[in-house]
Amino acid sequence: MSALDRRTPGRSGRGVLVAMYTGLGLTVAAAIVPYLDSAHLLAEHIRAGYPDYTQARIDSAVTTYLIILSSIGALGVVAWLGTTWSVKAGKRWARPVATATFALGTSVALAALLTEDTSGDTGLAPLLGWIGMLPCLAGLLAIVLLWRQPQAR
Repeated sequence: MSALDRRTPGRSGRGVLVAMYTGLGLTVAAAIVPYLDSAHLLAEHIRAGYPDYTQARIDSAVTTYLIILSSIGALGVVAWLGTTWSVKAGKRWARPVATATFALGTSVALAALLTEDTSGDTGLAPLLGWIGMLPCLAGLLAIVLLWRQPQAR
């Protein structure tokens, strides 16, 4: 099989790429959503957990969360682009690297969703945590489709 044949995805290969591009789009959306409602959702969640915080301290916590979520989003975009490139290029190591990247990304998303802070509540507003899980669904689909297609020679 020539290198060009490996790079030209068949029907199942296109499904993998669609799932991967969907995951990329969901990752970008998950990184943007906190900015759309940052003054309300994050601040209210922090205020509920820490009623004694001043507005300045709540604003500082919101800013910290925005930086963390933006960094995670940027790393997610790089991971999606890298794994998508490896699949399109027909690299032999694409499957295990994509699987490891999926496991790492899902672990980070679960940590954001489930980690409790000192107030006893989750640190991140639950809605934002669930939004952060959405790219993992696309990742799971991509991994399943990737492992079902024939291995490039």
